[in-house]
Amino acid sequence: MSERNGSKEERREQILDYILQHGSISLQEVTARFKCSEATARRDLEALEKSGRVIRTMGGGAKSAGITAGREIPFHEKQNKLYQEKEKIAAMAASLVQEGDVVGLTGGTTTYLIARALKNRRNITVVTNAVNIAMELSENEDLQVVLTGGMLRSKNFELCGPLAERTLEAINIHTMFMGIDGFSAEQGASTYSELEANTAMIMMKRTNRTIAVFDHTKNGRNSLFQVAPVAALHGIITDADPGEELRSRLKESGVQVHVAQ
Repeated sequence: MSERNGSKEERREQILDYILQHGSISLQEVTARFKCSEATARRDLEALEKSGRVIRTMGGGAKSAGITAGREIPFHEKQNKLYQEKEKIAAMAASLVQEGDVVGLTGGTTTYLIARALKNRRNITVVTNAVNIAMELSENEDLQVVLTGGMLRSKNFELCGPLAERTLEAINIHTMFMGIDGFSAEQGASTYSELEANTAMIMMKRTNRTIAVFDHTKNGRNSLFQVAPVAALHGIITDADPGEELRSRLKESGVQVHVAQ
């Protein structure tokens, strides 16, 4: 009996998501976790290897190819993943905001939780290119929200493109919290989307300090488009120690490391 194409592709995306989160997967883990035969598991891993997204390992398993240029996961799929970890990151980010600050927030699940943590604050201004973040903050009349224009990216509700960039060029921001898809010592902060990367780079130029916010699954990963090298950042907030090598690189570059545990 042949497989339905939809279930096959869905399983392969789930296998890829697992590899991106855990670094690797064995052949036995594929068969046990996804309830498929060893032959099917081999075909799935071979297909992912041909796509350039994974590298096969001894024993028939696979590991991340480093550049995570695969399927961009929509906001609603990521929203409940590692929710408690992201909530702790958001709380720490919000604790760095003082009355009178102008705060920049890019789109993303972690930055959305930062917006929720700031929702009841007074006398701050939030500049964002994310429609859902602006809507989350709209109920508080004591908090000013500036939303850029631009082309809407439906996967994560971000407004991007020349119109968003022109809006940002007229604004001064004290602290920017930047959501990202990957972070490494070599490439710094990176993301799936070129449009998002360009918009974030413009926002960085208008801010005094940029702080990357990301959970531990983004550590050591490089997405397709670089947003900023390590040295361009003021700090990072994550939920686990970034490791000796990266921590040393961050210290050399004068980047503050905040671990929300």
